[in-house]
Amino acid sequence: MSNQLDKIRELIQLREKARLGGGEKRIEKQHEKGKYTARERVALLLDEGSFEEIDMFVQHRCTNFGIEKTKFLGDAVVTGSGTIDGRLVYVFAQDFTAFGGALSEMMASKICKVMDLAMRMGAPVIGLNDSGGARIQEGVNALKGYGEIFQQNILASGVVPQISAIFGPCAGGAVYSPALTDFTIMSRGTSYMFLTGPKVVKTVTGEDVSQEDLGGASVHTTKSGVAHFGVDSEDDGLRLIRHLLSFLPQNNMEEAPFVECKDPVDRLEDSLNEIIPDEPNRAYNMYDVIGAIVDHGEFLEVHQDFARNIIVGFARFNGMSVGIVANQPMVMAGCLDSNASRKAARFVRFCDAFNIPLVTLVDVPGFLPGTGQEYNGVITHGAKLLYAYGEATVPKITVTLRKSYGGAYIVMSSKHLRGDLNYAWPSAEIAVMGPSGAVEIIFAKDVAASEDPARTAMEKEEEYRAAFANPYNASSYGYMDDVIEPRNTRFRVIRALEQLRTKRMSNPAKKHDNLPL
Repeated sequence: MSNQLDKIRELIQLREKARLGGGEKRIEKQHEKGKYTARERVALLLDEGSFEEIDMFVQHRCTNFGIEKTKFLGDAVVTGSGTIDGRLVYVFAQDFTAFGGALSEMMASKICKVMDLAMRMGAPVIGLNDSGGARIQEGVNALKGYGEIFQQNILASGVVPQISAIFGPCAGGAVYSPALTDFTIMSRGTSYMFLTGPKVVKTVTGEDVSQEDLGGASVHTTKSGVAHFGVDSEDDGLRLIRHLLSFLPQNNMEEAPFVECKDPVDRLEDSLNEIIPDEPNRAYNMYDVIGAIVDHGEFLEVHQDFARNIIVGFARFNGMSVGIVANQPMVMAGCLDSNASRKAARFVRFCDAFNIPLVTLVDVPGFLPGTGQEYNGVITHGAKLLYAYGEATVPKITVTLRKSYGGAYIVMSSKHLRGDLNYAWPSAEIAVMGPSGAVEIIFAKDVAASEDPARTAMEKEEEYRAAFANPYNASSYGYMDDVIEPRNTRFRVIRALEQLRTKRMSNPAKKHDNLPL
């Protein structure tokens, strides 16, 4: 009996040792940097007492450069499952206190195992990244580990939601795993992502740049768009993951959870009847429209600081989770450009993959002109958004508030890209281009030949506006299903969503599409 008790005591001691990761001194150093340990992060993320750890006793098997003398139980990553709001999730958290979180062959196999379980059970997988990169002593075996993780990310894409949080360094090949996932969160001041660090950049290009300016959260949330969210603390980041998951289904075979709604379905929002300015070139704030029509004004924006001329994010209508895509007249007049097209296309494809209906609010004067955009491939980037909407088979509801001109009209979930229900406000203007541009083309000779060109141009503009600067011309062809009173928008969107709940549509069978990249 005593022998059995000794073995149990040994197990308890080993568990205690594993939970210390790289040891108390390294835990203190982690705390001094204002960072949590891997286990602390997991505990804060998951429902209390729900974490079931696996592979606690895994160790590396490398014998190069004396590394065999140093081993830690768990080998620098904590893996397992738990619940968030009672729903199953899988998680891996890199442990910077052990080997600086550097990735080994065994560490990679732990991560791949948990991702494989997530796919088998149909549950989201969350990666908490804090790693110095590949474990150099392991050479190509560490690189093999990265490759296998990437392969799992690829196979899981569109099957289960994948979320990455960067709470420390993430450099070199390590950056590709978060890039392959659906959403990436970075903590300001303590995290960075780049393929090559400042020293290599200095050697190769001569640029002198800090880690923060090269790959900090501010860079990736505003300039590159690599990160979808920037947070001020790890606590905020972990809370954000929980909040984000509340809008998402467990996998691609399920629907997002329904949340009981006490916001009246038929709530009238009189402010919307007056929100569109009389002057067509004056801006208004699209956030005011979104806040007025969604449940309790709650909107979780994605990519808030990147390509701000378009807004994307999650909200609910009568408890149903939806993805919202909306032009923002306050930024670049709501024009589409390369970055806005990429941002919205990725979001539309995510929603379609996970059965989340799309509500599109349109006020777009066109694509941003100029050599900068054309040289940057705005045609291809615009085609991505066009493709994403055309490919999507989830319920698609479109409301045109004001301008909808040219190719941008088609791209923004038009009836011609299989929009299910397309509504317009009375202020909607749907045409190939704006009145002034149209007059320069259609009536150029009339204006030039007149005694008073300015007056003639104004008269012709009014003639064009009367023909097209309203929703009734498009409605006469059935391209708009109805013209609605702005204050009724919430009610009409909810009615449409209820009608479309039984929608069934599939695309032609194929190996995969060839999205314009």
